[in-house]
Amino acid sequence: MAKDGPNWDGLLKWSLAHSDGTRPNRNLSEEDRRWFMEAMQSQSVDVIKRMKEITQVMQTPEQVLEAQGVNPEDIEDMLDELQEHVESIDMANDLHSIGGLHPLLGFLKNSHANIRAKAAEVVTTIVQNNPRSQQLVMELNGLESLLLNFASDPDVTARTKALGAISSLIRHNKPGITAFRLANGYAGLRDALGSESVRFQRKALYLIHYLLLENASDCHIVNELGFPRIMLHLASSDDADVREAALRGLLELAKDKTGENGGGLGEDDDKLKQLLEERIKGISLLSPEDLAAAREERQLVDSLWNTCYKEPSSLREKGLLVLPGEDEPPPDVASKHFEPPLRAWSERPPADTSPKTEKKETPLLLGLGPAPAPAPEARDVTSSSAANTNGNVDSTS
Repeated sequence: MAKDGPNWDGLLKWSLAHSDGTRPNRNLSEEDRRWFMEAMQSQSVDVIKRMKEITQVMQTPEQVLEAQGVNPEDIEDMLDELQEHVESIDMANDLHSIGGLHPLLGFLKNSHANIRAKAAEVVTTIVQNNPRSQQLVMELNGLESLLLNFASDPDVTARTKALGAISSLIRHNKPGITAFRLANGYAGLRDALGSESVRFQRKALYLIHYLLLENASDCHIVNELGFPRIMLHLASSDDADVREAALRGLLELAKDKTGENGGGLGEDDDKLKQLLEERIKGISLLSPEDLAAAREERQLVDSLWNTCYKEPSSLREKGLLVLPGEDEPPPDVASKHFEPPLRAWSERPPADTSPKTEKKETPLLLGLGPAPAPAPEARDVTSSSAANTNGNVDSTS
């Protein structure tokens, strides 16, 4: 389904042949003008028209497409193209106007896992930072389809993509957050944390952290569902992003417990202390390069220790919380190598546009030299003027 690219070489040769700088410009003939316009129009893409064509394919039943020789890979390529078009917010909102959003959501129920996953990825692009499209997807019950795939799709990639779309759909969307909570979305997040997929775990932890920041009261739900124990396990993961995300979630829970019960994570407090001690020990054994990469983890471990036990962690004593140079501002590269144009122009002396005359320098005299010539007698302009004036007066008298 891919299209050939523009014949840029032909257009370039034509352009150079008609404006090579060696001969004066001439008016294009009607034939040349028509050829050029047809060449440009044939290579330009009418996005709305193309999105309507894709919509027509999405509206066609799956059995009909298969009968016409359209395979799942063709559908995936088509969805890849659609995703490029809807990266523009205007195009994303126009997809519903041309009837394309509803069949796209229908692809979330496609029999092929890759198509379900790709459809969820396109939905993510459409609703990301786009309140209008978020509302449209909610009105078309898109959240229900995404939640179904997130909770029970047999393909872990499709589940992960559905979770990514859910995260973008409910972010800064209070009705979406409420619908997620009412649909028992936290139970799905708990199952995701128990998955063997690192990507699935990361996305679940990111969404949990966001939800806890938006609604601190959800901490009791997270505790009741046993999230702290799972997070403690993930805080020892081999994946650095999973470790940091788990520590970040534990820190939010610890802050909430501080307000209620005076500190700690309840029954898991002893396990948390053991975990933090192990992480401090592991951090102490890191190479300088790995220490620099683990900057956020070091800060999270210290913050958790300080929040739960009201004292700094031993990372401070060991000098591992802030490494030398980390608290210094970045080097000023711009001012050294890139001088602001206005300042450079203001300091530059104004150009002398007057015609230059050659100035002869006085020769350096080593001796007394000849005596200077006497100056010519100055003309008595005043007396001469007075005489002329008197003469004029006499003549008039």
